[in-house]
Amino acid sequence: MKYKIVCDSGCDFNEEERKDPLFIRVPLTLTVGEEDIIDDDTFDQPSFLEKVSACPECPHSACPSPGAYLEAYDQAGDVDVIFVITLSKKLSGSYNSACAAKQMYEEEKHGNAKILVIDSRSAATGETLLAFALRRLMSEKLHLREVMQLITEYRREMVTMFTLESVETFRKNGRMNGVTFFVANALNIKLVLYGYHGEIAKYTQAVGMKKALDKMVAGFVQQVKDPENKILGITHCNCLERAEEVRDKILEKLTFSDVYIVNGGGISSLYANDGGIIITA
Repeated sequence: MKYKIVCDSGCDFNEEERKDPLFIRVPLTLTVGEEDIIDDDTFDQPSFLEKVSACPECPHSACPSPGAYLEAYDQAGDVDVIFVITLSKKLSGSYNSACAAKQMYEEEKHGNAKILVIDSRSAATGETLLAFALRRLMSEKLHLREVMQLITEYRREMVTMFTLESVETFRKNGRMNGVTFFVANALNIKLVLYGYHGEIAKYTQAVGMKKALDKMVAGFVQQVKDPENKILGITHCNCLERAEEVRDKILEKLTFSDVYIVNGGGISSLYANDGGIIITA
């Protein structure tokens, strides 16, 4: 079957995947003060982080419109299947937009492709690893029903954990409990957070980033199943050295089929902030 994979820009790709015609990315919009920034290949992370730091208002994001997704489906051309991977529908309206565009595509008879919209229940490299899993499964020439069963199982087992220098953006955008924030806002306490059925929950906390990273690694190592058959994905926000240290600590305990480290795109940079680390497998 001929197919394409459409992802929103919450999916973090390195340069190689950005150039791969298999993948089509639909950008979200980031707003800093009065300025709207499109989260596409023109995104400039250093400039963005400077603007966020200088702006007294909290930045926020807007999901792609159904029209933007419909354009991506049309761009896919003459294929049998279009897979669509979105940010967790409990964190973003991207999933709903993708579904609305699917209905438009079918009702307006834009093409004959079967469109399958997948709620990643994650973000960042969580979306990336789902895209890679789909690519691998499709290369095995499995029946489409089996592909969807396996990708659902993969998503169910996926573990995502992260720790940030600041959770201010999460709090102000309503992505986490206010009480949790007030705990983190005192005494240099860093939260270790994790994905729970598509939502964000607190795993533990520590005083200082070093201890928080160690606790994150320990929790991650404990929860990952069958690592030798999975890719370790790490999104970092402007802190490659920290990401490599986290990778090395994880690999001391577990063996993975591959490791994928990527500097976050716009959405990951918005919420992870400078120095944030997200790990997924």
